[in-house]
Amino acid sequence: MRKIYFLKTCSTCQRILKSLPNLDTFQLQDIKNEPITVKQVEEMQQLAGSYEVLFSKRATLYKEMGLKDENLNEADFKRYILEHYTFLSRPVIIADGKIFVGNSPKVVQQAIDFLQNE
Repeated sequence: MRKIYFLKTCSTCQRILKSLPNLDTFQLQDIKNEPITVKQVEEMQQLAGSYEVLFSKRATLYKEMGLKDENLNEADFKRYILEHYTFLSRPVIIADGKIFVGNSPKVVQQAIDFLQNE
């Protein structure tokens, strides 16, 4: 499976997509227009190892809802990711059993390197 979960309106996601080799081999899902399903987030969690890895603590709602002051567990992370797309750390790139989560330069470079070496 080759899939990228992203936000079409996010300039960072757009920049990262343009930098990826073989983008035409991926199925793209704009998570604002096509919300992620329980099955999809569970598949991401299997590859990433936890829901917390997939959760964006930089989301505006994270602070607005006071979640930074709560002790969240894995079930909480999953629930919030499913409730609102802003809680998914973006983009999420899945390629051939590997997952790359977020937009840090290190993660983006790892994804590019992996895709170039196929």
